[in-house]
Amino acid sequence: MVSVLFVCLGNICRSPAAEGIFNKMLEETGLSDQVEVDSAGTSDYNLGSPADSRMQVHARERGYSLSSRARQFDRNNDYDCFDYIITMDEYNYSDVLGLAPNEKMKAKVIPMVDFCKIHDVTCVPDPYRGGDNEFRLVLDILEDGCKQLLSYIQKRLRESR
Repeated sequence: MVSVLFVCLGNICRSPAAEGIFNKMLEETGLSDQVEVDSAGTSDYNLGSPADSRMQVHARERGYSLSSRARQFDRNNDYDCFDYIITMDEYNYSDVLGLAPNEKMKAKVIPMVDFCKIHDVTCVPDPYRGGDNEFRLVLDILEDGCKQLLSYIQKRLRESR
């Protein structure tokens, strides 16, 4: 079993969208039973809230379900529970990295854009204060990154057999 945690600031836009996209890709490839997926935020702003309604609308248009509820990154458990901790921007990356208890745990933290092949970006921008175009762009970037992340994990699963 491989486990992936997507992390953004409030866990209502980018990370739940990444979770929904990745879950659908896992279902389509028959890997849902081999990969566990979750999302979290570095802040406690939205604890228990569903994904932003605008993100839900745009995700649904592409066939993604965003059913998780916002939770905060748990420094006491998430490092132990997840193989990959995928962050959306440089602030999430440094916040999560700063909470890591050791180098082994720091190695689990990877920026989402490191997996992007189509989009040459330095971060997954936060669409919260933007409009429809910003939400669509975020989904485009996440689809790109999730596709490459899936290929990376598929390779890892094949090598572990």
